[in-house]
Amino acid sequence: MSLIPKRGTVYVVDDDEAVRDSVQWLLEGQDFRVRCFESAETFLARYDPREVACMIVDIRMNGMSGLELQDRLVERGSPLPIAIITGHGDIPLAVDTMKKGALDFIQKPFKEEQLISLVERMLEQARANFSEQQQSASRDALLAKLTGREAQVLERIVAGRLNKQIADDLGISIKTVEAHRANIMEKLGANTVADLLKIALKQAPARA
Repeated sequence: MSLIPKRGTVYVVDDDEAVRDSVQWLLEGQDFRVRCFESAETFLARYDPREVACMIVDIRMNGMSGLELQDRLVERGSPLPIAIITGHGDIPLAVDTMKKGALDFIQKPFKEEQLISLVERMLEQARANFSEQQQSASRDALLAKLTGREAQVLERIVAGRLNKQIADDLGISIKTVEAHRANIMEKLGANTVADLLKIALKQAPARA
């Protein structure tokens, strides 16, 4: 039997040591890998966005709050699924975190089954987010191979322009358009125009 947990990594961020220990004990007993942090600041200093993981964070902590940590991760474009631990008086704040993208929130004291179910759901989302991010990165790498002129031609192909129209738009010959088109197909590994459109239309949004 492997000693390496196979169910995914869970970050637990809480300034209450007893809560951290309790959550860690429970989740490790279910074969999750758990990494605990006593503050949001410590977590941010050590967070590796390349890891497929999810996070459980207390809404109120000394220093940076769970809400502020969520804001920082949103600013970074992090795909990390987040669940918020709340007290009874924090429901309005918890709702606010969900409007900003938190997957769910759980109230103290929480049931073991509720926590495990939530973590499983978050890790499923984390794997989907990671896969989508990898695909976007792969598309970006392909599109980065295009020259400026090829990018202009591709933009017009996607817009449904014919070769003659593209030639008129760019002030080049139809043969040159055809040559660019062939180069684009080769660089993007597309066998058909449909393949080409799938790659181009799924391009990741430009980063600021």
